[in-house]
Amino acid sequence: MRDSPKRLIHVPNAAGADEAGRGPLAGPVVAAAVVLPDGFDIAGIDDSKKLDAKTREELAVRIRSVALFAVERADPDEIDRLNILWASMAAMERSLFRLSPCPTYAYIDGNRLPRKLPCKGEAVVKGDGKYACIAAASILAKVERDRIMTEYAIEFPEFGFEHHFGYPTPDHLEALRKHGPCPIHRRTFGPVRDFDQPGLF
Repeated sequence: MRDSPKRLIHVPNAAGADEAGRGPLAGPVVAAAVVLPDGFDIAGIDDSKKLDAKTREELAVRIRSVALFAVERADPDEIDRLNILWASMAAMERSLFRLSPCPTYAYIDGNRLPRKLPCKGEAVVKGDGKYACIAAASILAKVERDRIMTEYAIEFPEFGFEHHFGYPTPDHLEALRKHGPCPIHRRTFGPVRDFDQPGLF
């Protein structure tokens, strides 16, 4: 397990919020809100995209064992209705409102805030590489989303979701071409529209 980069800032008892799964063509976008306690050892905590799956899983166990956290999701129908940006915002909003007790401040990854917050907050561009609480949220969101997509792989084995997790890889696009979209595909995303077959459902 790597040591945490020195640039990460640990603000005890402030919430961090992040999401996983904006780019995929299928499955939910998953958001997490995390409050790391005072004295939490941030060694190894980093942007989830920089960590391998095993390390993310180990860190997620450590985070969940002591942190205040909530995980929410926006499913494909909500993504198609709101668009991916605002579905992500809605999932982050729900995760923050689930925290009890309510944090006094929240750091949100990205360049904008959800429409409603339970406390004062600010948007932090590339925040998962700056604040430990946002990085922790990115880890929980990514681990949960990978778990969800691995379960969907059992239900829809022809798509190989356990390998690409819904991202537009060549194998995924080929499966879409061959089978058409399944119920968890995001119908408003271009590649899915291209392969949508009328009368499939």
